[in-house]
Amino acid sequence: MSPRTILIAGTLALLCASTTAATLRVANAGDALSMDPHALLEGVQLSLNSNIYEPLVDWDKQMKLAPVLATGWRRTAPTVWRFDLRRGVRFHDGTPFTADDVVFSFERANTKGSDLRNESIKEVRRIDDATVEIVTREPFPILPEAITIVYMMSRKWCVENKAEMPADARKGLENSASFRANGTGPFRLRERQASLRTVLARNTHYWQKLESNLDEVVFTPIANDATRVSALLSGDIDLMEPAPLRDVDRIRSSGKFTVLQGPDLRIIFLGMDQQRDELLYSNVKGANPLKDRRVRQAIYQAIDIETIRSRVMRNAAVPTGLMIAPGIRGFQADMNVRLPYDPVAARKLLAEAGYPNGFELGMNCPNDRYVNDAAICQAVSAQLARAGITVELRIESKSLYFPRLRRRDTSFYLTGWTSITQDAHFTLAGVMATPDGGFYGVANGGYSNPKFDELAHKIESEIDHVRREAMIREAFKIHQDDIGHIPLHQQTLAWAFSNRVTLVQLPSNRMPFKWVSLVSR
Repeated sequence: MSPRTILIAGTLALLCASTTAATLRVANAGDALSMDPHALLEGVQLSLNSNIYEPLVDWDKQMKLAPVLATGWRRTAPTVWRFDLRRGVRFHDGTPFTADDVVFSFERANTKGSDLRNESIKEVRRIDDATVEIVTREPFPILPEAITIVYMMSRKWCVENKAEMPADARKGLENSASFRANGTGPFRLRERQASLRTVLARNTHYWQKLESNLDEVVFTPIANDATRVSALLSGDIDLMEPAPLRDVDRIRSSGKFTVLQGPDLRIIFLGMDQQRDELLYSNVKGANPLKDRRVRQAIYQAIDIETIRSRVMRNAAVPTGLMIAPGIRGFQADMNVRLPYDPVAARKLLAEAGYPNGFELGMNCPNDRYVNDAAICQAVSAQLARAGITVELRIESKSLYFPRLRRRDTSFYLTGWTSITQDAHFTLAGVMATPDGGFYGVANGGYSNPKFDELAHKIESEIDHVRREAMIREAFKIHQDDIGHIPLHQQTLAWAFSNRVTLVQLPSNRMPFKWVSLVSR
């Protein structure tokens, strides 16, 4: 038996290890990279941790803001928001949740090792045990939306476990919070075996009555699509995401499973290092070809997005010309237009830029994060080759890929982004603004335009809707004209599950187990 076969057999054995009546067995293409809710701004990690930890404010089933650990909030001054905290809430270890934990959590999330840094927040201060105020540097009308990703941690627990600060994922660091957890959420962490399985148990002392009947959730990463589908069809798991697009009809035809597909708010795009004077991964020495707009346009026009849509994505994607999806506040429908596919024009642009024979370019890509991510990169690589750019493709697990991206150890890469705040500003600031320009601090590329940054800052504090919309439009126009990034498509969610499962699928691709139930056999 080969090492790969042993790994697959071992994975399926783990799936069968827990079979109690109220146990939900879930498989994903990848694992959460840490149990620390402030360490990394990544979708699977946010989703899994959202069952253990909670923010002050979150999204409900209709994707509207709803109270969680805060029962109410209001702006008391242009730069001051007051939050009334829920009383009677306890962390999983029994420690009461208070304003001190809120102040601590925001300070922790805003430290240098965190992916959640938000320089707009000036101060979080305790008014009394059940009241806090968040002070922003300027008016910040979407603050409640922006803090839906900031989960509350116990100050006492973090101090006792020497986890006062998040471990920096860029450096591959870990601390106690990386593999242990103590939240207020509907499920508590029972077992954590990174890359193998994570077991959650129902929080029997949760502050509200749960809709779910689950006693336990066993989460298992299975990167191989065929193995994941086999596990579902054989009954070894109850729920999987993503469902491989080529297997959707086969899963449905059995009559025992449901495949729920819907639009994802995530945009898949290509980023380029436009900051360094010489690329880390290219045969061009002493220069950075990606700083030249003509080269960026050549890459854009060499990509046959319709072939990717129809063949790679099996029509389960919507090509896009914008970096946000429909449904996000600030979406400009008339600007959602791509540059035409034209490999001849691409070669001409390369020649004009001084690369008549093209050049070599390294490309990084995950293989266990987005729908058909590796296949998309392979298609892009082949298409760029026809235009004269030879791509050296490096495909790896997201456990290696995302830390690489965070430390900007890349020249050209594919990734995805969801505007978690449901507002364009999260994408403008988090992806498109100058890296380390005082925003969220997770922009991975080197795109930088002072006029764009100025608009992003103004958009953040503008309270007049008409003026704000006009500024968002102008910012997108600048970015499109610069070809700051290359948007590809809005991917489609595909969850496959047993007919015994009832659930809610959110367009944010978050999976709240508190809304999942399992019908008895």
